[in-house]
Amino acid sequence: MHEQDRPHDSTPVVTAVRKGLAELADPEKAPAMQRYMRSAMPFLGVQKPERHRLARQIMRESPLPDRESWQRAVLELWDHATYREERYLALDLTGHRAYARWQTPDLLPLYEHLVATGAWWDFVDEIAVNRIGPLLRADFASVAPVLRSWARDPDRWKRRVAVLSQNASGVDTDTALLTDCIEANLADPDFFLRKAIGWALRQYARTDPDWVEVFVANHPGLSPLSRREALRHRR
Repeated sequence: MHEQDRPHDSTPVVTAVRKGLAELADPEKAPAMQRYMRSAMPFLGVQKPERHRLARQIMRESPLPDRESWQRAVLELWDHATYREERYLALDLTGHRAYARWQTPDLLPLYEHLVATGAWWDFVDEIAVNRIGPLLRADFASVAPVLRSWARDPDRWKRRVAVLSQNASGVDTDTALLTDCIEANLADPDFFLRKAIGWALRQYARTDPDWVEVFVANHPGLSPLSRREALRHRR
């Protein structure tokens, strides 16, 4: 998308994000960042620490008054992004503590849209662990059925979200849900799903290594990659 094709910024936040990123851009770093991420969308060359400082400044100086404005800003940054960093800032906006009160299960369609259109691990993993995960812990009855459905969705990224959604849950992990999401994807040869399964099991092993060892032993269909990742920190 060319600059002249962008829609008019509808909020001060969108204006501030685009202006701030342009000021921080480093054209020498951008190509390497794009290659590393294997991204079709170009980078500006703004690295993570600078990006987070910019996000904190913008949230402090341009607070959003209501949930509608917040979602509109997120979608405008995301859907009309020219550079990948704009989407990173959109994700920062979804997770800012000032807007935590708006995090309820009816945001799942928003996150589903970000997952389906982002369709790469850097976006998807942040959404899975730090957006969907907290929603699941806050309202398990509403969110768990959605994740069970996503675990069987044709979209591999939605399936990855389902597998990874409890990575930060620790003792609050629901092992029945974890089992369902993993078993639904055991036969899939996709690298990103196999890696996700191993990562999810490895994370839960920090809480209950015995459960993970039994799970691995009882699931001979686990890929070598998933098995190796799951047991990486075995005692």
